[in-house]
Amino acid sequence: MALLMRPEPFTGEVNRLFNTLFDAAGGADQRWVPAMDLFEVGDHFVLRADLPGLSEGDVSLEVQDNSLTISGERKAEHEQSEGGWYRIERSFGSFSRSLTLPEGVNPEAISAEFTNGVLEVRIPKPEERKPRRVEIKAGGGNGGQPAVEGTAEEK
Repeated sequence: MALLMRPEPFTGEVNRLFNTLFDAAGGADQRWVPAMDLFEVGDHFVLRADLPGLSEGDVSLEVQDNSLTISGERKAEHEQSEGGWYRIERSFGSFSRSLTLPEGVNPEAISAEFTNGVLEVRIPKPEERKPRRVEIKAGGGNGGQPAVEGTAEEK
């Protein structure tokens, strides 16, 4: 029978204290990467990015060389006080996320809307390229004249 040990309540508090003090300077080294969802709806793709605390002016959306890039920066909002301590768990800093667009997407038709900290980008699907049927004309294209002329003689 396995014996389960319960940690002492004080041990848990000491572990939390050490994690707080030695955990990458309280999270200051963490890079912020916003969560994004990409899904297909009818004749377009929808990209949603969670950007809490940002406004549309804090975010840039660019299309170049068949690539869509969302970038921006969330600034730190903490104050240091002398003699006290603080812990920051919210990440901040600049970010940039890119995705490759399908071949044939019209960049001029991409639209974006920013509501309640969520950026929604609508990307129309490219028109399907249908095979083009090539008509084959008889006569080799030289006005109906035979391609080889000659006479036949029987011996």
